[in-house]
Amino acid sequence: MIFVGVDWAEAHHDVFVQDEDGKRLAVGRLPEGVGGIARFHEMVGNHAEEPDEVVIGIETDRGLFVGALVAAGYQLFAVNPMSTSRYRDRHSTSGAKSDPGDAKVLADMVRTDRHNHRPVAGDSELAEAIKVLARAHQTMIWSRTRQANFLRSTLREFYPAALVAFDDLTSGDALGVLSIAPTRRLGPACPAPRSPRL
Repeated sequence: MIFVGVDWAEAHHDVFVQDEDGKRLAVGRLPEGVGGIARFHEMVGNHAEEPDEVVIGIETDRGLFVGALVAAGYQLFAVNPMSTSRYRDRHSTSGAKSDPGDAKVLADMVRTDRHNHRPVAGDSELAEAIKVLARAHQTMIWSRTRQANFLRSTLREFYPAALVAFDDLTSGDALGVLSIAPTRRLGPACPAPRSPRL
């Protein structure tokens, strides 16, 4: 068995590989993407016969890099960043954080305490499809909310009668009327906003 810590970042990942006694076997900084994944396979391939002999600790459970590691058959454990920080503090007097240092901490954690962390498993195609659908649904709702807030703000300034007429600006009725009568002149009569008295 070999134990690997991956300090994940958007642009690159620091990797620390150790054996069962904690002896360093390899270290490196890998780029995000297919090139980084290929280099990772090379690093661990020099020290393991089968993918399930590789135990990896990483602070995220999603993304291209994680998906590729799970698909390759490695044992992957998601470690809460707070756990990493506390583990680092237990074993270092300085408490200083560094990406290569955190990669080593993650390798140590899965070597000695992996039973306390959550294994990352690949999802079925149906589960992946549900995730994509749920994220798309969330994105559309957030987008609609932002647009409705912008519309409300604009109407408050230029067409306040529309705010009185409709409780829900995202309803079909509201959008239908606003498409036919998009201005105060074309819409229902309403008093102009009063200027504050000085």
